[in-house]
Amino acid sequence: MHEMAICMGIIQIVEEKVRERSSSRVRSVCLELGTLSHAAPEAIRFCFAVAAMRTVAEGAALNIVELPGVAWCMSCSKSVEIARRGDCCPCCGSYQLQVTAGEQMRVKALEID
Repeated sequence: MHEMAICMGIIQIVEEKVRERSSSRVRSVCLELGTLSHAAPEAIRFCFAVAAMRTVAEGAALNIVELPGVAWCMSCSKSVEIARRGDCCPCCGSYQLQVTAGEQMRVKALEID
């Protein structure tokens, strides 16, 4: 389960930002998560709660904003939304797609006391 390693990284980012602001507690974390990132939102939520124990993020709400997968179709020259890698172009049926978005994962915002 790589989600735990991801959440440990999120906690490191949170702790760094809290130190920079001389704060002591985090109320919420907003995470952008692409549908093609290979991370399950439910597993991220569970692992975040565990990783946050005994840290400044303990008890913080985790808000996940799921971003769609987007690809450029080389056959019909359109930007199309895809649910997973290997999908065909919904416009022309081609499999010649180049992923352009949806793989990202980033801490977008923190609410800090």
